[in-house]
Amino acid sequence: MTGARAWRSIAGGAALALALIVEPAAATEGRHGLSAFGDLAYPADFTHLSYANPEAPKGGTFSLIGWGGVTTFNSLNNYILKGDAAQGLELLFDSLMARAADEPDAVYGLVAESAEIAPDGKSVTFHLRPEAKFADGTSLTAEDAVFSFDTLKTKGHPIFHQMLQDVVKAEALDPATVRYSFSGELVRDLPLTVAALPIFSKTYYADRPFDETTLDQPLGSGPYVVDQLAQGRSIVYRRDPNYWAKDLPVNRGRWNFDKIRYEYFRDRTAAMEAFKAGTYDFREEFTSKVWATEYDFPAIRAGKVRKEILADETPSGTQGFFLNSRREKLKDPRVRKALDLAFDFEWTNRNLFYGLYDRTTSFFENSPMEAVGEPSEAERTLLTSLGAPVSDEALGPAYLPAKSDGSGQDRNLLLQAGKFLDEAGLTVKNGVRVDAKGEPVTLEILTFEPVFERVMAPYVKNLKLLGIDARIRMVDPAQYQQRLKDFDFDITTQRYVMRNTPGVELRSYFSSAAAEMDGSLNLAGTSDPAIDALIERVLSAKSREELETAARALDRVLRAGHYWVPHWYKASNNVAYWDKFSRPETKPRFDRGILDTWWYDEAKAAKLANEAGPAPADSTGRRPLLILAALMGLVLAVYFVARLRRSARTE
Repeated sequence: MTGARAWRSIAGGAALALALIVEPAAATEGRHGLSAFGDLAYPADFTHLSYANPEAPKGGTFSLIGWGGVTTFNSLNNYILKGDAAQGLELLFDSLMARAADEPDAVYGLVAESAEIAPDGKSVTFHLRPEAKFADGTSLTAEDAVFSFDTLKTKGHPIFHQMLQDVVKAEALDPATVRYSFSGELVRDLPLTVAALPIFSKTYYADRPFDETTLDQPLGSGPYVVDQLAQGRSIVYRRDPNYWAKDLPVNRGRWNFDKIRYEYFRDRTAAMEAFKAGTYDFREEFTSKVWATEYDFPAIRAGKVRKEILADETPSGTQGFFLNSRREKLKDPRVRKALDLAFDFEWTNRNLFYGLYDRTTSFFENSPMEAVGEPSEAERTLLTSLGAPVSDEALGPAYLPAKSDGSGQDRNLLLQAGKFLDEAGLTVKNGVRVDAKGEPVTLEILTFEPVFERVMAPYVKNLKLLGIDARIRMVDPAQYQQRLKDFDFDITTQRYVMRNTPGVELRSYFSSAAAEMDGSLNLAGTSDPAIDALIERVLSAKSREELETAARALDRVLRAGHYWVPHWYKASNNVAYWDKFSRPETKPRFDRGILDTWWYDEAKAAKLANEAGPAPADSTGRRPLLILAALMGLVLAVYFVARLRRSARTE
């Protein structure tokens, strides 16, 4: 169970841009791809990615639920701060280069046929393919790439401004050549950062505001276009048969579905019932209780729905209760450490998660960047030479969350937590924890997901045993999003995606600059010169060994700061799907590879259609039987809305 979204709406649009880095080696000849700290796995004449089947048939529909807890949308622009964007919009836009998901950090030519990095690393020049076009048939030129960069940096989500702050300018040298120039010394990531930016049509936006929410179909150059939408309920993307890049090596055997449909549901119960009824095809399960108890329905027993666990070789993400250190009552790390001690993971895992998870201990869990035990000599040298103070705890053994007795109310851990609160000046008077002014200490855990109450409620109970007036604050999804953007919360749940090669996203997650940036991902409000310095060391690393040393040092300082109450993880993905798809024999190491490499299997689909039982959805829409499921979902949605309103009144 995650109980939290992997990213907010902007993440879907920025994820690829944040997922790539490059070595500023002395390369003056155009290369077909770029990588960090090593050679490219694919030669210049490669024909397709090893995890794609070049003979995969095209056709059919693939439908899935909106992932990460997103329950609605009101915009088709996921590159700005305003609005809640629909998912899947990245399918519309190509970039200069495309990621290879079987390498830690390599990209290969897409819109750009090749790239040249200046010997000093202070600029990169891309040579565009003359055949590159937008979906309306107009040419994609260097001017469009320049426009896209300028627009994202000045009008896009604040994350883009931060990400591109050291990119001085983009200039079109001619219609097929674009050059980006950099400033400063930390230029390693910048060539691939700009290579992964979405490319917009300058002409299209000549008479349209970019920085406003809209439900008008954007004009892109990617493999899909918007086919139809029902605001807040569903959006369908249609494969463009005239997609200009469909036969390039990075795309051959990929993007095989004629249509990709995202379904949205207001609550998880309705979404699960709709999946059982065949309203949509694919579901990744994030709730352990549901995975353990609800995936034994008739369609699974009959073999119509397949249930699988896919290995995950990427860092397992950074999920937990993030503590807003901007709040005066949460500024003291001793207070935050006490809140960590109050969470009984062992009880939670056994009683709520069926023992399916391990406790997260690191911000870089399941990776070589996780700090373990005492600092190595290299880590200690780095930590003591930052020019910024580092706590004694960060210089000792890496902090590990305490292991409880599994009772749900470990007396020893609660006593320790109470001592830390006392030391921080939050003392108990008449059974109530008060601050130095005698005011009661209150804490509110912000959420929009009713299913997560079962995790929060025992935690709140332990906080109350410490004398803290703690409570769960349930709000609707739109209000939740706005309060996160405004940092209007004490505690909330979040999960950050960590990459094999961390880069500029670390600034968005943890830097002092992001702490006060509206809409930033630095929910905990971390503002520490040592953290800032270590982020820059990660960004400036010249080798993987150097990068891993810097990341482990950063991990130590973050963990010693107690900015979160870490949750849980597992190095795998639980998925279920109606059995009408096939896929390549090889799965990409660092991605699920589902949307882009699976394909619709007509024989399997025909077998499903001929068998008795729930009928899966097809590309023409929902069957009559599914109308009942939709009505059930509506009833459940009304129930939960009423429940949320009652909760707000009683609080």
